Amino acid sequence: MSKGKDQHIVPHSKGWAVKSEGASKATKIFPTQQEAIEKGREIAINQQSELLIHNREGQIRERNSYGNDPHSSKG
Repeated sequence: MSKGKDQHIVPHSKGWAVKSEGASKATKIFPTQQEAIEKGREIAINQQSELLIHNREGQIRERNSYGNDPHSSKG
């Protein structure tokens, strides 16, 4: 189980947002997806959580794990 909340990069009316899992509001909004990804990656690394990047339709297109591999053996 990850220590922090997973970070999602999602489309937003003003560009792209970094949003923590379960949060009602975005952590931060950026004009480009790349800027949002960079900030989301920084947060995910600090929290040892996952970064989930969504496309414009809201579907997950990429997933990166920082500090917690969900595919490792669970004993």
